[in-house]
Amino acid sequence: MLMANSSKHPIGIIGGGLGGLAAACTLAGRGHRVALFEKNDYLGGKAAVHEDAGFRFDMGPTILLMPFVLRRIFSEAGVKLEDALDLVRLDPQWRCFFDGGGVLDLVEDPQRMATNINTFAPGKSADRQYVEMLRQSKLMRNASDKYFFWKSIGSIRDTFDFKGSLQMSVLHDLMNMKLGRMLGDTVRSIIHEPRIAQMVDHFTQYVGSAPALSPAVLMGIADMQISEGIWYPRGGTHAVPEALENLARKSGVEIHTACSVARIATDGSKVTAIVTADGREFPVSSVISNSDVVLTHRELLPEAPARKFQKRRSYVPACSGVVLYLGLNKRYDHLAHHDFVFSRDPEQEFHDIYQRGIPAADPTCYLCAPAITDPSVAPAGGEALYILVHTPYLRPGQDWKKMLPDYRRIIFEKLARTAGLKDLESRIISQRALTPEDIRDRYHVWNGAIYGLASHGRFNGAFKPANRSRDVKGLYFAGGSAHPGPGMPMALMSGWIAADALDTDMRSMPAATAST
Repeated sequence: MLMANSSKHPIGIIGGGLGGLAAACTLAGRGHRVALFEKNDYLGGKAAVHEDAGFRFDMGPTILLMPFVLRRIFSEAGVKLEDALDLVRLDPQWRCFFDGGGVLDLVEDPQRMATNINTFAPGKSADRQYVEMLRQSKLMRNASDKYFFWKSIGSIRDTFDFKGSLQMSVLHDLMNMKLGRMLGDTVRSIIHEPRIAQMVDHFTQYVGSAPALSPAVLMGIADMQISEGIWYPRGGTHAVPEALENLARKSGVEIHTACSVARIATDGSKVTAIVTADGREFPVSSVISNSDVVLTHRELLPEAPARKFQKRRSYVPACSGVVLYLGLNKRYDHLAHHDFVFSRDPEQEFHDIYQRGIPAADPTCYLCAPAITDPSVAPAGGEALYILVHTPYLRPGQDWKKMLPDYRRIIFEKLARTAGLKDLESRIISQRALTPEDIRDRYHVWNGAIYGLASHGRFNGAFKPANRSRDVKGLYFAGGSAHPGPGMPMALMSGWIAADALDTDMRSMPAATAST
């Protein structure tokens, strides 16, 4: 059997986002030599930080779910998560502001939430319907744990052994996953109160996809959040990549920042080297690409494997977004840490974004107001207000330099009307914005998609490209555009899966082959 460090060349990782860092820490923890290449002068990918005038903003993800994923990654190096990160559990998880009036807190305890719903929408059985949704969500999540997570899969064929699928337990799991049904329809078949259904829809916004076009199994996200909690890393979500970077360096990972990769060299069938933009060639035993999977094939690989990948299945980018970072001289006391300010007509909103390809005229706005939990994010009494509004991925002819001022006005009018932020403009003393064009250019993602690839389709919607390449030996994928998908815990899990698949493959290889 191969010893983990027997290859004369290191494993190369392209990209130091959450997936790349998770892969690096996992592999180093198992004794492999690892070299990581990051085009930016910082690590963390979208989980970056912006600081200005005493304000500190998380630039990308702000919601951390499923901390057991991080715990598993740190345990690879024998480190306790609690020794690396200070995690604060948030409850209420969200505060919901509905168009036309009405505020509802999403709280963790299902029975307390049912009581809140009954007060909010009395006499409509919405409380019992919400509890039933959670029951079905748990069944979906349990099936996902069994068949979907912690292994490299890219299609329904990878997920199930159909020769054994006639077993009653497997058939029962398939029924619980509601294969062939769509999320939007499933939610509304359980929950008839439209505002509660709209709230539940937004669990799928972690993956940047339309509920009406996404598979029902994604309702399992609700159980992942309600049962495992929403967490805030003290110092902001950027504390997560900082902790992973510290672990990687202590574990001996060789890190190259400000080092852009131009191509992945192969011998026709297997990875041989990473070639940087300045012409340097680094021989490697294998590669994990934490870059966008579609762009990895289009820009870094030879034509033959890129063509095979593109012919195998067509993919569509997930949505993009406008992000506003507003430093306020006075915080809004009626905001929770996380808030959703919902659109008047979610069906029209999703239709505009995902099918018409235009910004929604009445958008849902997500707000993160972290000063209530972490006063260090702003000067005393102030707020580092983060606003995210989903938009279509970049379409031809869309010029967000021209579009942003008008859309910013629409967002501010929405926040004033629905969430009571009537004097927002007058409180701003620091501001910055990211548009879909900025997101594309800053993070080098396909058409500015925040969440990688859309989760649309009755059967294939839940599946992203597998973590182990089918076309190039020694090539693996991590990040939000690879299995199991976007969001902090999934991107982290993808790095672990890619590293585990690579480690398993190397250990099963004859030593003479692996050491070349």
